[in-house]
Amino acid sequence: MQNSHQSVKSLHELYEKLGIPVDLIDAASGFTIHYLQQTFKEFPFTSEPFRPNYFSFLFIKEAFGKYTIDDQVFDIKPGTVYFTNPGNYRIFEWHSITDTCLITFNEGYLKEYVHQDVYRDFSYLLTETILPRVMQPAQFEMIEQLYQQIHREHLGDSPYKHKIVGSLMVALLLKLKEYFFQDYNPIYEGNRSSQIVKTFKQHLEQHFRELISGKVHTPLRVQDYADKQHLHVNYLSTVISNKTGKSIGTWIADKTMAEAKVMLQDVNLAIKEIANRLGFLEAAHFSNYFKKHAQISPAEYRKQAL
Repeated sequence: MQNSHQSVKSLHELYEKLGIPVDLIDAASGFTIHYLQQTFKEFPFTSEPFRPNYFSFLFIKEAFGKYTIDDQVFDIKPGTVYFTNPGNYRIFEWHSITDTCLITFNEGYLKEYVHQDVYRDFSYLLTETILPRVMQPAQFEMIEQLYQQIHREHLGDSPYKHKIVGSLMVALLLKLKEYFFQDYNPIYEGNRSSQIVKTFKQHLEQHFRELISGKVHTPLRVQDYADKQHLHVNYLSTVISNKTGKSIGTWIADKTMAEAKVMLQDVNLAIKEIANRLGFLEAAHFSNYFKKHAQISPAEYRKQAL
């Protein structure tokens, strides 16, 4: 990989950049499952730093190495499961692999084949950095049976393959919740999510200062705020919504309205000028936007405020 911390949209893209065979990786569905011992043949192997835009579960039946997630380094050892989320900085280092299964999936696949409101029942998917979980032998055996069946179905040609795999993923996610995450609540998770929210708010304030001062003229999109933190847009949106109770769109709208109301109280500023400063191409667009959120027009608001 040419750039440090480069974002990758899929495991297929990551393997291509690392020069790893991609024969076993489905590039199109948003879901992959394969056994690493069929892919990694030469050891030790250390990846370049990367930030994936997908979820992953790594089930270690027999393997050794190290796994870096953000600023934490974990030893890879038998009988463990690793979960990572979109956006985390990662490096993996393999010393040996005898039997290990990797499952990756994106949010689109989850919502299409698992459940539209998947985070309601599986809120642990929102976590930042989960410590590796060591399973009891009976627990690992149960999980192994599930991912083996998922693997078989994924390789099959049933017209209902994705729905079957989605149903099996529900069972897998429920078992992991039963074993490790029954009391997990992302609202009380610390550190990185809190930093993401804080950084987003800082970016929001800075951008509006630049808009109003005329340094920039185009409003930032949600994707732009995600790019600033090197995060997947869906992941940033989820963190902000769950930590603050407000969507990013609501944060942007509230900030836009707050700044507009302040400027409307300055009689020396024409409404057209206010619209331009806030990044609206036409005063009419600004008026419609303001009326949608305030139920009165900018002119009526100005009259009332004065």
